[in-house]
Amino acid sequence: MFGEMKVFAGSSHPELARGIAAQMGMPLGASRITRFTNENIKVKIDENVREADVFLIQTSCPPVSDNLMEMLIMIDALKFASAARITAVMPYYPYVRSDKKDESRISITARLVADLLQAAGADRVLTMTLHAPQILGFFRIPADQLLATPILLNHFHTQDRSNSMVVATDAGAAKFAGHMAKRLGLPMAIIDKRRYDDAEQAQSVALIGDVKGKDCIIFDDEIATGGSIKEAARILREFGARRVRVGITHPILSGNATEVLSTADLDELVVTDTIPVSEEKRRAIPQLKVLSTAKIFGDAIRRIHEGRSLSEIMES
Repeated sequence: MFGEMKVFAGSSHPELARGIAAQMGMPLGASRITRFTNENIKVKIDENVREADVFLIQTSCPPVSDNLMEMLIMIDALKFASAARITAVMPYYPYVRSDKKDESRISITARLVADLLQAAGADRVLTMTLHAPQILGFFRIPADQLLATPILLNHFHTQDRSNSMVVATDAGAAKFAGHMAKRLGLPMAIIDKRRYDDAEQAQSVALIGDVKGKDCIIFDDEIATGGSIKEAARILREFGARRVRVGITHPILSGNATEVLSTADLDELVVTDTIPVSEEKRRAIPQLKVLSTAKIFGDAIRRIHEGRSLSEIMES
């Protein structure tokens, strides 16, 4: 058993960090982060962490590389302050899309990030809904993946589903969509979507299933520019869908996503707070609803500290 539990946070998502700490009934650890004019980062831990079981919360959001470097420096500072164990709590994992070598002479950067975390001194990692589950295999230290499935399902369970069906945005998403459809007790359709190059937006070309007059629910792990979701909504409407609702774990909302989604033919866009969503974006996208992940992360942190299983909250 490790010593006293302490929870620290980087600067990427203070609202979520405070929410997690509040769920656990404890304050965030004291630290100072200084950014100098030469863009160097200095971290000072302002309380004793000797032999403590430390959890460090830092998500991946702009500026992504700066936030990653900040986390590595904080881990190093905690390590050399004699923390007994350091768990990197990363609601959205950095460079998660770079998970395979599908071109010559490129980096599998998700694996590189795993190596950097270990080299900095992290003893384990806690994250949520990886783009590809096999990323867990990149780690040589214990790593746990929480899923936002219970949070999203609970939201849609509270709504009328009598005329609903789940829609997979492409063939690759069919397995996950099928799982969600089963959990909700709904039928499923699949959009035939093709990606022809490095463009972030794919093209929807056909639909497998009958959505006429249906309330369609789309699930996905993340939303970047929003182009694919807007295109999916368009094709569903063309095939007669009555309503289109979307459940997403990670609201990246990059590029011109605000403009794209504000004009998308959606009835509801539900996301979690693994990435901060500014008030400006919330106002600009009237269909947007943000659900909290603080409770599930707080529960997981306490279970890890107490040496208990995460299986009850890691629903597959």
